[in-house]
Amino acid sequence: MKKIFLAIGLCATAITAAQETQKMEQLDSVVIDTKIPTARKNSGKVVVSITQEDLMQRVGNSVAQVINEVSGIEINGSRSNDGQNLGYFVRGGRNRQVVIMVDGVQLNDPSQIANDYDLRLVPASSVESIEIIKGASSVLYGSGAATAVISITTKKTSKKSIAANFTTSLGTNAAADDEKRNLAEFVNQAQISGTANKFLYNLSFSNRYIDGLSAVAAPEGEESNETDTFSSFATKIDLGYKITDNITITRFIGLEEFKAEFDDFSYVDADNLSVTNQKRTGGKLTWKYNKGSVVISDNHSWIDREIASSFPNRYDAKTNAFDAYGSYQVTDEITVLGGVNGNFSKFNSFSIPFGATEFVEDVNEDTAQFDIIDPYVNVTYISNYGLNVNAGVRLNNHSNYGTHLVYNVNPSYGFDLGNNNLKVLGSYSTAYITPSLFQLYDSSYGNEDLLPEENTTIEGGAEFTAGKNLRISALYFTRNETNFVDFITVDPELFIFQYQNIADEFDTSGIEVEVSKKFGKSVGLILNYTNTQADERFALRIPEHKANARIDYAPDSKTKLGVSYQYTSERLDSFFNSETFLSEDITLESFGILSLNASREFTKNIRVFAGVSNILDEEYEELYRFQTRGRNFRFGMNLTF
Repeated sequence: MKKIFLAIGLCATAITAAQETQKMEQLDSVVIDTKIPTARKNSGKVVVSITQEDLMQRVGNSVAQVINEVSGIEINGSRSNDGQNLGYFVRGGRNRQVVIMVDGVQLNDPSQIANDYDLRLVPASSVESIEIIKGASSVLYGSGAATAVISITTKKTSKKSIAANFTTSLGTNAAADDEKRNLAEFVNQAQISGTANKFLYNLSFSNRYIDGLSAVAAPEGEESNETDTFSSFATKIDLGYKITDNITITRFIGLEEFKAEFDDFSYVDADNLSVTNQKRTGGKLTWKYNKGSVVISDNHSWIDREIASSFPNRYDAKTNAFDAYGSYQVTDEITVLGGVNGNFSKFNSFSIPFGATEFVEDVNEDTAQFDIIDPYVNVTYISNYGLNVNAGVRLNNHSNYGTHLVYNVNPSYGFDLGNNNLKVLGSYSTAYITPSLFQLYDSSYGNEDLLPEENTTIEGGAEFTAGKNLRISALYFTRNETNFVDFITVDPELFIFQYQNIADEFDTSGIEVEVSKKFGKSVGLILNYTNTQADERFALRIPEHKANARIDYAPDSKTKLGVSYQYTSERLDSFFNSETFLSEDITLESFGILSLNASREFTKNIRVFAGVSNILDEEYEELYRFQTRGRNFRFGMNLTF
C-alpha cells in the first residue's frame, strides 16, 4: 500500500497539465485514445462511443450485450444464459488481451484464469457512456491492452440539489421453440444524486434476476426441466467535494455480487453454483488550472468467489490500482502527457481434496502476487493544416518479468472538404501481456516458466464525416503475436494438463467497416461489418464474418422505434471428450438475429419502453451444446424527478 501512495505523491508533485485547446472544444470529441478530450477529426483512431441515448434504447440489456454490437468485437456468451462466462474476442485475441476500465482505472481479477475483469459485475443501469478503442494500446493502458480497451463511465452526479432516476423492466427468458413465455427477467435500478453548494453525492442500487433457461441444451428430442438462474445486485455511494472551481475530489464505496447456476462440463444438468462478491473503494482527484489539469484515480478491490460443483473451489483476490497523469500544452500544436500507472495484485485459492470435506489452501498470496509500476509519456501534435501525430512510450516494470518497453506511433491527416472532413490514419503499436497469477501459480495447472506474450498491431484506414449526419470508416489491421499462452494436454494417459507457450509466432488480420447516417431528424442508420482472418490454431469461437445493422425512427420528439439485425458466420469450437481426454473440433452454424424496441415519453418524468429480441425465434449455438435465447419480450418504465 505504501508503494501506491508514494507513487501517487511523486506523480502529483512532478506532473503538470495543460488546458484543452480550441481544437478540442467540440461536442464531438473522444478521450480514450489520448486521455485528453480531442476532437474526433483530430484523433488518429476510429473510436467507438456508446452514449447515454444509445444505452436508453437498450434498457434491460447487459453491458456485454450492448458492447457485442460493436464492430470487431465478439463477446461470446452474451446471447446465452445470463450466468454464462463471457469470452472477449477482439481481433483474434482473448480475454487477457482486453482491458476493462471503469471511471478511469483498470479493473482486473487476479484469481481469474486470464486476470480479466468480469463485465457481469458492472450493472448496465449504472453506466453513463462507453468508449472503445481497438488495437495495441499498452502505452496508455498497460499490460493486457493488446486488442481493445473498453472504458466505462458510470452515471454522473446531478447538478440539481436532488434528483432521482428509477427504472424497472420485466421480460421473458426462453430458448427458441420453447412454448413457455413466462415472466422470468426482472431488472431494477434506482439512483439519487445531487449537488449542495460544494458537496456532491450519488447513491445507486440495481438488481437483476433471470430464470427460465438452462445453461446446457438438452439432447435433440429431449426436454430439460432444469433451469439455471442468475441474480445480481450492486450498490454504490459516491461522495465528492468541490474544493475550488478547479479542484474536485470524489471517493466511493461499492458492493457487487452475482450468483450464477451452471451445468456440468460433460453437458448434463447439474446443481452447480458460482458466487462472486466484490467490495470496491477508491476515487478521483481532478485539478484544473491555467495551463492544465492533473488527474489521479485509484481503485481498491476485494473479490471472493466460490464455486460449488463436483470440483469445489474458493478464491479470494486483492487488487490496488492507480493511474496518475497530467498533460502540458507546450505550444498551440503540441501537448505532452505523462503519468504513472500501478497495479498490485495477489490471490489465495482453496479446494476440497478427494475424500475430504473441508477446504484446503492450494495457493497462498505470499507466492501468488505481482507488482506493476509503469511510467509513460505520450505526445500529441495537432497542426493547423491537417497533420496530426499521436506517439508515446511506456516502461513496463513487472516484479516477475522485469522491464519491457512498449511504444505507439499514430499519424493521421485530415482533409477539410467544406463542411465535411476526410481523415486518413495509420498506426504501429506494441503491447505486452504478462501471464496471469492463475496461469503461473495454480496448484494443478500453473507453470512458473511461462514467458510473456508480445503483440504488434499495424492499422491503416480512413474516416469520412459530413457534419453530424454521416460517418463512414474503413480500417485494415494486422496483428502479430508471439509466445501465445494456452491450456494444453501434456499427457492424456496420466491426465496431465498445463498452461504453456505453444506458438512462437502467429498473425491475425482483418477489416472493420462502419457507417452511421442520419436522414433528417427522424431516421438514423448504423451499419458495421467485420472480417477476421485468424490463425486456425487459435480461432475458436471467432467468426470470420460478423455484421450489425440498426435503423432508428422517431415519428415525433417523444417516440422512438428501433430495428436491429446481427449476423454471425460459422465458427470453430472445441469440446472435451471425456472418453479420450482430448479436445475435438466442431463447426457451429451461422445465424442471424432480428430484434425490435420502442419507447414513448408520456411526460417529462415518465417514459415506457418495450422490445422483442430474436423475433424470428432463430435457434443457434454460441458455445457447443449450450443454450441460447429465442424470441423474448421485455417491457418497462423509467421515472425521473
